[in-house]
Amino acid sequence: MGERIKKLKKIRIHREGTIELFYGAVTAFVVCLAAFFALGAISPVARHVIFPFVAGLCAFLWLCVLNFYRCPIRYFNGDTEKLVVAPADGKVVVIEEVDEHEYFHDKRLMISIFMSPLNVHANWFPVDGKVKLVEHQNGNYHKAWLPKASEENERADIIIETPDGHDVLVRQIAGAMARRIVTYAKEGEECYIDEHLGFIKLGSRVDVYLPIGTKSCVTMNQPTTGDQTVIAKLK
Repeated sequence: MGERIKKLKKIRIHREGTIELFYGAVTAFVVCLAAFFALGAISPVARHVIFPFVAGLCAFLWLCVLNFYRCPIRYFNGDTEKLVVAPADGKVVVIEEVDEHEYFHDKRLMISIFMSPLNVHANWFPVDGKVKLVEHQNGNYHKAWLPKASEENERADIIIETPDGHDVLVRQIAGAMARRIVTYAKEGEECYIDEHLGFIKLGSRVDVYLPIGTKSCVTMNQPTTGDQTVIAKLK
């Protein structure tokens, strides 16, 4: 695509977590303050013994939320022509040819990446191109690694046309725990590897549907790093 125009978002803690982290910190402070005075009213020994445990538990839970919303700054090094990079951190759970009946009505190579609650949950565009379609569909909340999750769960579908004319479908899928999908992609906008496509809260999955003839560059259960791991090469 020539020299790419990068609209990079330098985010270390994802903006989707700003409100949760703020209210979480306020809640933790109130709980610790209440525990401090309540335990002191019981006895100085209770305050001395139990309060550090309560404060430590509140700090641990807040740090878990902070860890969930971490968003490392990443840049893909090298030429991106015909490359498909991982849209998410996680592990590869599906590599197979499937019949895609909703948009393309033909066979596609599907590569799916499952994200556990411990993974970074920001999503990146897997290819350079132009966004042709963005569509959100309500659905169920099956466990994200189940095959039926791709079609029956709540999801957001993004179709990207690459500079070579290939159509790539990226599907953000909600899971049993994930109940909110955020999509930044807008129809008609150009998109680039290194840009954020969206965010999925708690564990879930991202599917990528590629044209037949695309060469897979990953194996089953292989760990992936979003915006870094090359998962396929377009023909």
